[in-house]
Amino acid sequence: MNRVYNFSAGPSMLPLEVLEKAASELVCYGECGMSVMEMSHRSPDYEAIINDAEKMLRDLMNIPDNYKVLFLQGGASTQFAAVPLNLIKRTGKADYVVSGQFSGKAFKEAQKLGYDVKCIATTKDDNFDHVPVITKDMIRPDASYVHICFNNTIYGTKYGYIPDTGDIPLVADMSSCIISEPVDVSKFGVIYAGAQKNMAPAGLTLVIVREDLLDYAEEKMPTMLEWKTMAENGSMYNTPPCYTIYMAKLVYEWILDMGGLEVMKARNVEKAAVLYDYLDNQNYYIAPVKKDSRSMMNVTFVTGDADLDKKFASEAAKAGLKNLKGHRSVGGMRASIYNAMPRAGVEKLVEFMKAFAEANPKN
Repeated sequence: MNRVYNFSAGPSMLPLEVLEKAASELVCYGECGMSVMEMSHRSPDYEAIINDAEKMLRDLMNIPDNYKVLFLQGGASTQFAAVPLNLIKRTGKADYVVSGQFSGKAFKEAQKLGYDVKCIATTKDDNFDHVPVITKDMIRPDASYVHICFNNTIYGTKYGYIPDTGDIPLVADMSSCIISEPVDVSKFGVIYAGAQKNMAPAGLTLVIVREDLLDYAEEKMPTMLEWKTMAENGSMYNTPPCYTIYMAKLVYEWILDMGGLEVMKARNVEKAAVLYDYLDNQNYYIAPVKKDSRSMMNVTFVTGDADLDKKFASEAAKAGLKNLKGHRSVGGMRASIYNAMPRAGVEKLVEFMKAFAEANPKN
C-alpha cells in the first residue's frame, strides 16, 4: 500500500481503520445482501445506521437531550443562509464576528437576504492573524443570535475560549474543528459543520440545534432549509446523504473506541506541538498566527518568498506530503492535521521542512 500523508483542508484524509472497515462492507453490509449505497433510506437496516450515528455522536459530544441532531446536505455554506432564515425572526437582528473568509461569507449572505445584521468585530485589518475578543457589551441586547466561525481553516486561527453571549444564542460554524476536542454544547444555540474536513467524506452537513430555537423560521423559507421540518422528520424529509452518514458513524465509532474526545484532544495537542515547536525555534519559516489564536487543525506558514513557497509545495508532494499549498486567497503553506493525521505524518513534514530550508537558502 502506497498511501501518502494528505494535508488537504477538505476533503481530507480519513482514518485508515475507517477506510478498511468501509471497504470490507462496501459490497455487502452485514447480512442484508447489499451495499449501504444501495439501501433505501426507509429500510430497517438503514434506519439502524442513522440512529446509531446519532447516538454515537451524542455520546461523543455529550449533546444534551434538548438539542436536535440533524444530518443534512448542502455544505456549511448552505447554512450561511439557513441560519438567519431559521433564527432572525426572534428579534429581527443578528450580530456577526468576521474572523476569516467563511465567517465573512456568512455575514454577507445574511446581508444579501436583507436582514439587519451587524459586524460587531473583525480582524480583517490584521490579515486575520488572530480571533477577536468578544465581550457582552459589544453585542446588541436585542440580537437574535451571535455568529462566529470557531476555527478558521484558511488562516489557521481558532477561538481559545467560548464567547459569553448571555441569553443571546451563540451560533458557531465548527466545520474544521468538529469532534477534535471536547466542547460544551450547552453554551451554544446552534453548532453546524461541513463533515468533509474532520468527520466524513464530502456530502454531509451536521447541525446541532437547541429545541427552543426551532420555532422562528421564516414562513416563506424553502422547506429544505427549515431545521424544524428536518428535525420532525428525523433528517429524512428527503433522501439524506446515506453513505456519508454511514462513514461518519464509522468515524464516531473509531473515536469512541480509542477513548473519546479527551483522548482525541491529547493526540491533537501533541502532534500540533511537534509542528509549532519547530516553527517557533527556527528563522526560515514565518508562522503568521498569534500564539493565543493558533489552530490545532490548520497550521499556516510561509517562507516570505512566493517562488520558494511554490517550490516547497511541489517538492513536498513528490516526497509524499500532499496538499500543503496554502489557500489561493493567501498563498504560502497550510498543513491541515485533522484527527486522522498521525503524529508520524507531522514528524515527516518537519523533517522535510528542515531539509528544504537547508537546501534552499534565502537571499
